Amino acid sequence: MTTVHTHDALIARAEQADAESPLRGTRDLFDLPDGVIYLDGNSLGALPRAVPAVVNDVMHRQWGERLIRSWNESDWWGAQTRVGDAVGRLVGAAPGQVVVTDSTSVNLFKAVVGAARLRPGRRVVLTDPDSFPTDLYITESAAALAGLEVRRVNPRDAVAAIAEVGDALALASYSSVDYRTGELWDLRAVTEAAHAVGALACWDLCHSAGVLDVDLDAGGADLAVGCGYKYLNGGPGAPAFIYVARRHQDAFEQPLTGWNGHARPFDMAPDYAPAPGITRARVGTPPLLSVLALEAALTAYDGLSPADVRAASLAVTGTFIDALDGLGVDLPLATPRDPARRGSQVSLRHPQAFAVVQALIARGVIGDFREPDIIRLGFAPLYVTHADAVRAAVHVKEVLEGREYERPEFAERGAVT
Repeated sequence: MTTVHTHDALIARAEQADAESPLRGTRDLFDLPDGVIYLDGNSLGALPRAVPAVVNDVMHRQWGERLIRSWNESDWWGAQTRVGDAVGRLVGAAPGQVVVTDSTSVNLFKAVVGAARLRPGRRVVLTDPDSFPTDLYITESAAALAGLEVRRVNPRDAVAAIAEVGDALALASYSSVDYRTGELWDLRAVTEAAHAVGALACWDLCHSAGVLDVDLDAGGADLAVGCGYKYLNGGPGAPAFIYVARRHQDAFEQPLTGWNGHARPFDMAPDYAPAPGITRARVGTPPLLSVLALEAALTAYDGLSPADVRAASLAVTGTFIDALDGLGVDLPLATPRDPARRGSQVSLRHPQAFAVVQALIARGVIGDFREPDIIRLGFAPLYVTHADAVRAAVHVKEVLEGREYERPEFAERGAVT
């Protein structure tokens, strides 16, 4: 079969899959430039069409006209927990366990120190040596302040390591999906092992919230953190979220005791008393423009179940991998082929990966690069179609066959890669 015929057959199958997808039509909820195949939603989500009107209303009516009255009239004060519940629906958390606040880094700091206080006398934290760097930096910093020792153990070995550490373990803190390779880890197994020795588990959901059927409550998670600007599409710098299982909330002592987390913030009392429930995880005055933009963005998920989103994610990443195979693209996959072990991205390896990514971007296929040799392509199923996946695979083939990555302009690096 010629390449042209292969391409035609792949496109025909892709269009059929798009017509049958439970997410058909959701792409229309996003404002994407013509001619762009956007495969970087695992770094910055696309703009949902619902967001500009909401932000405009917040700026011109709620803030511009109603001014400070909007804290009550528009329930600005309750926005963090209200939006937290909306996030909770996507990550399998019952209401009252998620609050939108601060950044992932800040929330992870709260979680590590809070876990140490929930498990006094235990002195070990386990985490992945290949975690996103902020997880490692923050975990080390928080652990040092809490008098904990950090041991870096690959998720594949975590269950055995937990049993070995035993009752010295305070916390096992792992990412749901490897940010470089897209490999999905079995955090339920890690959590069960942690609980078997009396320890806690914290899940980082930055690369899974909004695309995986996470199910925090059913999975037994104690704590979790995640960001709002990737698959949740909240915009650059969107606030993050923290989950504290209801069974821990009364005893959860987070270290950043700001006034928004006080039980009676407007008493202006000189001494701190934590608010009941998840509200105690708040710190200072939130960035309302960003919180409310995230709330609007999450409406793109209205009527969708996490299970349907996950099924669509697996289908579109599978289509891309199949298209690479069908087109004869010979690049090593860093992402597992097994759907049960795959997040919502496909990562490829190439010795000049950065330049390959730049060549693809010049063609309108936007992904990103991660050291040392990763071409990282994120498939946000609400706006990346099967047809997009096939066309992206064709572009990869043509960039490689034409050696376009060797052009000198594609070796020039900006501050962000």
